[in-house]
Amino acid sequence: MKKEINIRVDPQTAAEPGLLTSFIAAKEDLPEDEIRHVEILRRSIDARQRNVIINLRVEVYIDEPFMEEPVTLPDYPNVRNEEEVLIIGMGPAGLFAALKLIECGKKPVILERGKDVKDRIRDLKAINVDHIVNEDSNYCFGEGGAGTYSDGKLYTRSHKRGNVERILKLLVGFGAVKDIMVDAHPHIGTNKLPPIIASMRECILQHGGEIYFNTRVTDFILESDSIKGVRTQGGGSFKADSVILATGHSARDIFRLLERNEIEIELKPLAVGVRVEHPQKLIDSIQYSCDVRSDYLPPSPYSIAKQVGDRGVYSFCMCPGGVIAPCATSPGEIVTNGWSSSRRARATANSGIVVELSKEDFKPFKEHGALAAVEFQKVIEKRAWEAGGKTQTAPAQRLTDFLEGRISQSLPNTSYTPGVRSVELAEVLPGFIHEALKRGFVKFEQSMKGYITEEAIVHAPETRTSSPVRIPRDRETLQHIRIKGLYPCGEGAGYAGGIISAAMDGEKCAAACVNQNR
Repeated sequence: MKKEINIRVDPQTAAEPGLLTSFIAAKEDLPEDEIRHVEILRRSIDARQRNVIINLRVEVYIDEPFMEEPVTLPDYPNVRNEEEVLIIGMGPAGLFAALKLIECGKKPVILERGKDVKDRIRDLKAINVDHIVNEDSNYCFGEGGAGTYSDGKLYTRSHKRGNVERILKLLVGFGAVKDIMVDAHPHIGTNKLPPIIASMRECILQHGGEIYFNTRVTDFILESDSIKGVRTQGGGSFKADSVILATGHSARDIFRLLERNEIEIELKPLAVGVRVEHPQKLIDSIQYSCDVRSDYLPPSPYSIAKQVGDRGVYSFCMCPGGVIAPCATSPGEIVTNGWSSSRRARATANSGIVVELSKEDFKPFKEHGALAAVEFQKVIEKRAWEAGGKTQTAPAQRLTDFLEGRISQSLPNTSYTPGVRSVELAEVLPGFIHEALKRGFVKFEQSMKGYITEEAIVHAPETRTSSPVRIPRDRETLQHIRIKGLYPCGEGAGYAGGIISAAMDGEKCAAACVNQNR
């Protein structure tokens, strides 16, 4: 027989099958030799008490053999000669839209402005080492999108938007470890994502889809209020009656293209702030209430949110054992973000700490209409570039000095490869954001004793937390509210906030496109 139970155990017991079997046998009053297998269905860490506990939901096989069911991919048909659907962008939304189209018998044709995951590496080295920004190939643009180099976090609260388990199973089918289907806060790791994405690409090509790298869309082909295709840099064009627009939150040229063609877009508030780095050992000691983290526990993350007046100040994209990366998409700007590998083994932890903004905050840029938040971002990013010395060197400050309003006489070592420059960050950030962050950090310290320390370094800015626009679409058809055949999709369109939610939205848009064309 099989029996599903919930248990709470110490980290070592959770990690060692023999100890786990003995624990369950004692708890359920069973002879240990009758337990043939224990399958972990769900795993989470409870660090609220001094002694860390692992919550497990397990399926116990009692006098019954265990046969592992392999995770398989759908039986994709060959769509080489089927109706074509254009997909602009090859991040999570675009990739999963393409796979869903194939599953439904349509041919995806993907146009990606950047390079494949292998060739992107050279451009990432160029920005890190030589401070050279390639506008089409960087941490945001290229095969896999920004998600490829953002730790591969797979946690989402968007369960109502689609089938999270289906997306996780597809990722496992393409090479991800099965643990992502078990952990409460799963992640893949930046080092593991490229081969998974390459496998997805090969699947799309093998089943008749087409992919064009280094192909930037520069215009839409419109007839009346219907889209008929796109034009690309260099004079090329692609024709189709359905276009899924999945270009990501940093495709400012696409936002401007929509505006130039008088295709409705809306300002969408976002959050802006800084990226803070601590020694991972310090975060472990705070979160796990220990001097030295147990070998049976992973490097600790943290998630924290405080209310400062009428604004939220909160952690964003926290990377345990990770790296801060230069994520500019154009010369003359600095943007920071973070990533970590599958083992999260680096010595430092970093997190965006950002301030919630409202439409009122963009009034000084109202002349830019729906692109007001884009211009708001650009001003901060340019100030940071100038303050850092007009390279990718980031302006930075010790956290203690940030709170005291003084320039740091020295800065801790940082994972940010292009380097840092000591700057009073009040000169880079808008005053109300700077003040909200200061007050927020004080409240963080109240919940995480030791968070405010001279060992912590603040990098500026963190500006690309989400899309600064929303491209409005019909709730039923998911087409643009006026342009027939145009499907705004994913994070760049304002309908997702990470890998999983973008992937689910990609599938939804693909399914809507298929249903509309039946």
